Amino acid sequence: MASSFPIPVRALALSVAATLISGFAGGPALAGASGPFLAHQALYELKLVKSRGTNAISGARGRILYNFSGSACEGYTSEFRQVSELDSGEGKLTLSDLRSRSWEDASGKSYRFKIDTRMNDADSAPIDGVAERAGDRITVKLKQPVAKTFELDGKIVFPTEQIKHIIAAAREGKSVLELMVYDGSDNGEKVYNTLSVIGQPIPGTRSIASPDPSTANDQMKTLTRWPVTVSYYDRDAKAKDGEQTPVYAMSFELFENGVSRALVLDYNDFVISGAMGRFDVRDSKPCK
Repeated sequence: MASSFPIPVRALALSVAATLISGFAGGPALAGASGPFLAHQALYELKLVKSRGTNAISGARGRILYNFSGSACEGYTSEFRQVSELDSGEGKLTLSDLRSRSWEDASGKSYRFKIDTRMNDADSAPIDGVAERAGDRITVKLKQPVAKTFELDGKIVFPTEQIKHIIAAAREGKSVLELMVYDGSDNGEKVYNTLSVIGQPIPGTRSIASPDPSTANDQMKTLTRWPVTVSYYDRDAKAKDGEQTPVYAMSFELFENGVSRALVLDYNDFVISGAMGRFDVRDSKPCK
């Protein structure tokens, strides 16, 4: 991961991401299981926090623009774009442009996704597919990068489901949650094992050391949020000495309506922060 730092689209469900992350991809920003998701647009400014290891870098910057809309009746649509620049030193820059659009049925039965990634002047690498849940199996049909149909374990969740489970676990006072997640990223076939660590709830009445547009919004001021860290593991990779290093990890504060703030993206060799620079609540159609 030393050449770029695109957020996994799941994550976006998740946080942005949000959580990361339908989006972090992740993601970062969806919504709570017992309340409506908040339709919104958020802009995050990315910058390098620390560099470590043998692949140390000298600089990183970028932006994430995230749009979320929909309802429990019509499903949820996420649009995500991340443009980032990585400086490996000696004037060597890597520019990446990740765009994705996804739609997820509110009951987790269907998930459609289109992802396009460009690195420097290279041709784009599009991913296009749909996943349908039936019984204890999920059938994925890819159009790109190659036409292919395959099945996944029905216990795997999609990005919006992932956020719902995290918020439900937080409300129940749980501190750890393990889920298998599929978001269509990588080559369209990757499944991640995830471990979510959930901190103590932060009431909306508590003072904020580093406020941003989300904490200043009247609709957000009274809401509870939780500090969450989600680690993503390659399900197909074998653990060494009984332990496995995550491919990446995302930390953020997750509001009960699904909005995420204070992103931190750890790619092992370096860590990127994502401060919210803009936050706008969008109109949404209530279920009839």
